[in-house]
Amino acid sequence: MAVKKKKAEYRFSFGPWNIHEGADPFGPPVRESFTWDEKIRTYRKLGFTGIQFHDDDVADASLPFKAAMDRAKEVKKILNGEGLEPEFTAPRLWEDDRGIDGAFTANDPKVRRWAVDRTKRCIDIGNAIGTHKMVIWPAREGTYIREAKDAAAAYDLFVDYLNKALAYDSKLKILIEPKPNEPMDLAYCPTIGHAIGLAYRTKDPKRVGALIESAHAILANLDPSDEMAYAISHKKLWSVHLNDQNSLKYDQDKVFGSANLRRAFNQVMVLEEAAYGSNGEWVGLDIKVMRTQKRENSFLHLKNSRELFMKLVKVYRGINKKEVEALREARDYETLDRMILDALLGS
Repeated sequence: MAVKKKKAEYRFSFGPWNIHEGADPFGPPVRESFTWDEKIRTYRKLGFTGIQFHDDDVADASLPFKAAMDRAKEVKKILNGEGLEPEFTAPRLWEDDRGIDGAFTANDPKVRRWAVDRTKRCIDIGNAIGTHKMVIWPAREGTYIREAKDAAAAYDLFVDYLNKALAYDSKLKILIEPKPNEPMDLAYCPTIGHAIGLAYRTKDPKRVGALIESAHAILANLDPSDEMAYAISHKKLWSVHLNDQNSLKYDQDKVFGSANLRRAFNQVMVLEEAAYGSNGEWVGLDIKVMRTQKRENSFLHLKNSRELFMKLVKVYRGINKKEVEALREARDYETLDRMILDALLGS
């Protein structure tokens, strides 16, 4: 008797930073910013039920510990009132003066101790709002010139940092989010292979997985769907940040599918075939509104990304899978290629 395959189930999340402020790095502000409360109230209206947080999205890093925990409890009440579930917290180590040359791979041991302390505080904030998942984006864990650090030692420091976080909370699950560059020129964790390799070096590899961002894979000149498939094969794809990217430029965080629809389809295909979401994983978005978009329509990038994802799910589910297998077996890739293009074109 054939075992019934699980079906992918999707629920969506994004972080409040995706409702981008009006600041423009090349000129004057282009629109008025939204308040924190205004951002939170948009989630359910846009069809989202999950929320991602940096630690200081919940409680300002300057707050004493007790005040930070009190604020986290207030945020939990707000989330409950809005019907929202926190997906994860992430320590924003890269925006502190102490972390400009890296936090847990810094040459200065005092900076490394600070990074661990702030990470423990982030874990406490996560527990207070109701999540045991923490994302580590090693933003400044790298160099501008290779001679600035001992790279082999830096990887050891990375593992030591992960171990200290795991030891602090036995319920914690860590998701490493790799990126090859920006803000650092040369990053120590550029791809999902690096992230998973680090996970296996920790004292509890079962509690360390990965979050794959589409644009980050593209910036490494890799295909996001292949990166996702690699993590899935290790049972370590615990979240995604879907977006899009035009070539090897700065991190653009474009609407999912807006730059390369076929590439977006392949990501959906991989997630569908793995029944992603059936174990509670979220489809996260990390996207920015277009720089000069007017304020009144500056939520559409989120709505559009979610809807385009679900349209591609419908396209994938409408393809004759037996015909795909027959074409694979026959090595008739030209016909298979045309079948996918026709499906995407609706013809």
